[in-house]
Amino acid sequence: MRPDDTLLADENKAPLHTLDIAENTLVLILAGGRGSRLHEMTDRRSKPAVYFGGNWRIIDFTLSNCLNSNLKKIGVLTQYEAHSLLRHLQHAWSFLPRDRGQFVDMLPARQQINESMWYRGTADAVWQNVPIMQEHYKPKYVLILAGDHIYKMNYMQMLRDHISSGAKCTVGCIEVKRSEADQFGIMSVNEKLKVQEFIEKPANPPSMREKPDSSLASMGIYVFDADYLYQSLAGEVLKEHTHHDFGKDIIPRALEEGVLYAHPFERSCMGRNAEGSIYWRDVGTLDSYWRTHMDLVTEHPQLNLFDQSWPVRGLPTQTMPTKFFYKHNKQGRVLDNSLVNGGCIITDAEIRSSVLFDHVTVKENSIIDSCVVLPNVTIGKNCHLKNCIIERNCIIPDGMKIGLTPKKDAEHFRISSGGSVVLVTRAMLDAVAQESSGSQGAPEQV
Repeated sequence: MRPDDTLLADENKAPLHTLDIAENTLVLILAGGRGSRLHEMTDRRSKPAVYFGGNWRIIDFTLSNCLNSNLKKIGVLTQYEAHSLLRHLQHAWSFLPRDRGQFVDMLPARQQINESMWYRGTADAVWQNVPIMQEHYKPKYVLILAGDHIYKMNYMQMLRDHISSGAKCTVGCIEVKRSEADQFGIMSVNEKLKVQEFIEKPANPPSMREKPDSSLASMGIYVFDADYLYQSLAGEVLKEHTHHDFGKDIIPRALEEGVLYAHPFERSCMGRNAEGSIYWRDVGTLDSYWRTHMDLVTEHPQLNLFDQSWPVRGLPTQTMPTKFFYKHNKQGRVLDNSLVNGGCIITDAEIRSSVLFDHVTVKENSIIDSCVVLPNVTIGKNCHLKNCIIERNCIIPDGMKIGLTPKKDAEHFRISSGGSVVLVTRAMLDAVAQESSGSQGAPEQV
């Protein structure tokens, strides 16, 4: 037995085994958000369902963390544009044996309070599922996660820390630059990691005592004693002025009651870069989504997708091999620092520093440079794409150049807030085609 397989929750209690913790823990993944800063990428899917890394959806990282942490009682709370996410969960995550008490259950928003009442916030989403939790799951601990971040974490370690500290609520935290801390819930802690102060998105964030240029930020990851969670949610729903939100309502309440502790991500991070630094990314903007993919194609990426000691699972697809065929440019350097998924056909084209998802076709004399190309895209002949995100099912016509002339790109496509990334969707390309055909005059009636 490994040293960490048992935990003394109290000196007067028997040791608590890791399997006992897993058996008594329900995981709830909040996956209902749109992710509006990804613009058209989330018009038809929620942010957790967005494609990532050539072979996954964003939520696969959170779900893989659960399985790798031996936590296999999971509920996924969905709301906005849930079809794509629900289909992915059904196809990719329905393998857990329910007869062993293991499952990934889907908990979509439903009209149960009145005809217009959906999930009103993160806390309300959990509150509306409390009857199901009490009747069917009966957990002792509830682990609440966000389904829209890229990271590797051993949640079991956080649960151990929660139990050993005697906390009623534990919040996962990560060190961030103080200059960026106004986007997070920020806390200060004592030497025992008991939270002394918690401020949601402060204009003047408090710094860490040892590091004046850094702040301690909430990751939106919480462990609750189930009874305390039910009590807190029941009290909150009765208030007139509430945001129905964990960060704004439930966590400050736990702080006031003196039962809130912090868990540093440093203690449970399972995905470190070559230098040993922890890895956690919010890919909620076009710029961050693109930059994170560009890191994947470097020699030593910050995130190791090939690490089998903490594997990332997703939808296993049986595709044909990728085919590279060069009739003319046999001597040139045509494939450089890229990730190319299965079922792609590359013919006499140059692929540089790009991520190609499955079933992408690139035809003769085209150049794909620093692009993220989602599934089922066809790129015609003599195209040149640079710094682009190409949405699923796009057909790029012959000779099209995108990402080379920003002013011209802005007329037809979405330019990121940072100004360096171009998002291309099928609707945008259809509009360009209609504009082009209109400028040529109406066709003759035959």
